[in-house]
Amino acid sequence: MAQAVEVVNTPPRLLLKYRKEIAPALMKKFGYRNIMEVPRLTKIVINMGIGVGAQDVKLVEQAAVELGLITGQKPVITRAKIAISNFKIKKGNPVGLKVTLRRARMYEFFDRLTSIAMPRIRDFRGLEPKGFDQGGNFAFGLTEQLIFPEIEFDKVSRVQGMDVIICTTAKTREESLELLQHLGLPFKQRGKS
Repeated sequence: MAQAVEVVNTPPRLLLKYRKEIAPALMKKFGYRNIMEVPRLTKIVINMGIGVGAQDVKLVEQAAVELGLITGQKPVITRAKIAISNFKIKKGNPVGLKVTLRRARMYEFFDRLTSIAMPRIRDFRGLEPKGFDQGGNFAFGLTEQLIFPEIEFDKVSRVQGMDVIICTTAKTREESLELLQHLGLPFKQRGKS
């Protein structure tokens, strides 16, 4: 008879750090009275545009496998809503991939992004803090998928970039910037080039 294996469901390392260190520090800095006022991550959306995917479906499938390895979740294929003759795209052709991460997978991806993938970027000096919107969400782009250790160099047929959008509950840019800096996202220092 097979033995039952007990699965221990521990919260991600970054979530524990947020609860024990980051939330109290943000409460102290911004003067929040309730723990529910403290900004937190809600979701991370990763978009990968595949322009030549309309002509070659195998590229879309390969990119879907790679994005699935990076995020740990199966991506959704986005399709063209209208036909664009200049780009040889017909309505309904696959043009990109999208993954929305929430809860534990979101924290695991964010932790791998900041601690493993970003240090592997060549000549990286930090992210520009210009990517914030009015609601406290932050967007930035990555030029290649090879910075993630899950991707094997030999199996990559095409170097592909991606957009990462980090959604927070912060009401201002300052609160969101402080939260993301505490979580470990490297930003360029002001006054330095």
